Amino acid sequence: MNLLFIADPLESFKTYKDSTYAMMAEAARRGHGLHAMLAADLLWRDGRVQGKAFPVTLTPAGQAPWFERGEAHWHDLAAFDAVLMRTDPPFDAAYLTATWLLEMAERLGARVFNRPQALRDFNEKLAIARFPAFTAPSLVSGDPLQIRAFLQEQGDIVVKPLDAMGGAGVFRLRPDDANLGAILETSTAYGARAVMAQRYLPEIKEGDKRVLVIDGAPVPYALARIPAPGETRGNLAAGGTGVARPLTARDREIAESLGPTLRAAGILLAGLDVIGDCLTEVNVTSPTCFREITAQTGFDVAGMFMDALERCVKHEA
Repeated sequence: MNLLFIADPLESFKTYKDSTYAMMAEAARRGHGLHAMLAADLLWRDGRVQGKAFPVTLTPAGQAPWFERGEAHWHDLAAFDAVLMRTDPPFDAAYLTATWLLEMAERLGARVFNRPQALRDFNEKLAIARFPAFTAPSLVSGDPLQIRAFLQEQGDIVVKPLDAMGGAGVFRLRPDDANLGAILETSTAYGARAVMAQRYLPEIKEGDKRVLVIDGAPVPYALARIPAPGETRGNLAAGGTGVARPLTARDREIAESLGPTLRAAGILLAGLDVIGDCLTEVNVTSPTCFREITAQTGFDVAGMFMDALERCVKHEA
């Protein structure tokens, strides 16, 4: 297969923990061709969607730089066997525009994973509303008074933006917090921006678990991201420590319940965030943790992903 990765600049990758790199390495091992580009280099012209993409050759493991870049050319996206959208949030206007262009390419024959419509439909925070049986008490609002009332009701909550990642903009709030007003003003932009508030789950101390679902099936291990001392957030980007663990019965129940819905929507890869027994997010833009799970358990996550991608491309061909 000839694969196109739409991703952040390859020079920014930390290959020891980057899941897109793990996908590329497994694809190269199987003899697939690799191209890469930025989402900003998508183009629609004369009824076709193109991307200014360059061929990528991986260098031997441990060698720097980790890739060699070929000369970039404009390519019709439908000419690739698969296009993998792996650009990190925020899900801003530029990201939204990219999904529109990718959906146009899809109608012209491109195979895009995850599907552009699913990237829009499954906001990573709001998507939990589709699965209320698994969620903690939650509120989405930009009204500080509503959030204050929710806080009084729950006693201890977490507030987070709807379009960020890596724990950015996440606050834990209690009713006696001296900075409550300022935090709500900042988070909601004085009531102009909706945020998600959720009941604080003390099980976060045992880890914010990332459960990967590939083509509707769960990876048998989760990565529990354990907060650093004095920290509420377990995100690795916020200093959390990742510990791979077998799925619990509840983890598996959640993943297997969501799997058919995700698969039907064209979501080849999702990262479910589970704290205790509760689903807190459904990540579909650029789910990670391949490298950590494989390093600690030996389970080949990238191999499972590439098996699924090859299967989907063959089925759609």
